[in-house]
Amino acid sequence: MTAPLPLYVDLDGTLIATDSLHESLLKLVRVSPRALLSLPLWLLRGRAALKREVARRTRLDVRTLPYRPEVLDFVRRARESGRRTILATASDARMARRVADHLGLFDAVLASDGERNVKGANKLAAILRDTRGMGFSYAGDHAADLEVWRGSKAAVVVSRSGALARRAAGLTEVEAVIKPRRAGLGRYFQGLRPHQWLKNVLIFLPLMPVLHDLTQALMVDAVLAFLAFSLMASGIYVLNDLLDLESDRRHHRKRRRPFAAGDISSATGLAMSIGLGVASLALSAALLPPSFVAVLLLYAALTTAYSVFLKRRAVVDVFSLAALYTIRVAAGTQATGQPLSFWILSFSLFIFLSLALAKRYVELTSAAGDAVQLKRDRGYQPGDATFVLCTGVAAGQMSAVLLSLYLQDQQLLARYQEPTWLWILIPVFLFWTVRIWLKAIRGALHEDPVVFAARDWVSRLAVGIGAAALWMAH
Repeated sequence: MTAPLPLYVDLDGTLIATDSLHESLLKLVRVSPRALLSLPLWLLRGRAALKREVARRTRLDVRTLPYRPEVLDFVRRARESGRRTILATASDARMARRVADHLGLFDAVLASDGERNVKGANKLAAILRDTRGMGFSYAGDHAADLEVWRGSKAAVVVSRSGALARRAAGLTEVEAVIKPRRAGLGRYFQGLRPHQWLKNVLIFLPLMPVLHDLTQALMVDAVLAFLAFSLMASGIYVLNDLLDLESDRRHHRKRRRPFAAGDISSATGLAMSIGLGVASLALSAALLPPSFVAVLLLYAALTTAYSVFLKRRAVVDVFSLAALYTIRVAAGTQATGQPLSFWILSFSLFIFLSLALAKRYVELTSAAGDAVQLKRDRGYQPGDATFVLCTGVAAGQMSAVLLSLYLQDQQLLARYQEPTWLWILIPVFLFWTVRIWLKAIRGALHEDPVVFAARDWVSRLAVGIGAAALWMAH
């Protein structure tokens, strides 16, 4: 009786819906950014050496990787039927062995060892040595695997590409074709996090005092600024998701994001991030003032720094978030030519610091059971929740005081015929601030406070009352 063919299975793109080297490099950006300067030197020694050096400095959490369930089932059935199963990958052996140990589905591992890059012809040679020249079946997903299929007795094609399956069939018998799920346009759009564009409505805030003198030109400039900021924000959010893949995969809700789920590759995500940033800068340079472009670049620099390391520094993180909110207001003034006063800057700093602390308070109280992850991902400890609560409420009350003082500024009052109507803004704003914190304490603030406010009917009513008061004051 003929022994069943041993099954050799590729890792990147086949067993998992991602590339372990790409993810390791992204993690290297987080844990040791300076090590990136050594990448050219490692690459000069060969791709195997590069993978080994990266593997020494990073350790992916193999428990959270986006494994393809169809491939896992196929390997499991092959193993149960008595076939020998081997993980054969160009990834570094350290990474491959941890995956194999975690899954418990493989009898052996063939992987790059720091000197040989086990890919293409090298992988075929390694497999033939392992099988001692006997026949085998190989599961792969890429054109680079055609070299391996050329020397195999059977192929398992893990791809939606009909062309790849046909090319494999021209080289050997196709044992199976496994078609992973396709990421539709909706998933790509979801990867842009369009709901976060609601934060950019802050760009329109400088227009509130001049509602009675609003012109088409002012609105066009504000809309263009909103679009430019939204493109840049999406580019940074994509980068942030790529840098936070592991922590997102451990989160009950964020693990379903397109990049964390493996629906969109990290290489594609990086291209999306760069493309969105370039589009934002091109739009701004062509249609908006140079001062706006400068503010946009400042936003890009600060939000990138926040994504890479500032978000893991307690207190620094919330001040960074407050600054990012305030920068949006400043961008609105630069795009529309409205004055940026000391009062607006001070008020913005305190209210957005309060909202940033509310966002962090919700995260602290919802993740209190995992102190290690909380400290690693955010730099806080569960006991810090009281400090965050007190500081956030105090900052919110201070913003209300600043608003009260601002409404007595003589330059502001000179703009209005009936400034007494402006007093309505104070209780409305104070009510809204207190309500936000009540929502946070009750655990009902499930998203960014600015996004929550844009969707919340009470918040929209408060804005409407404020706009009406400004109109009546004219």
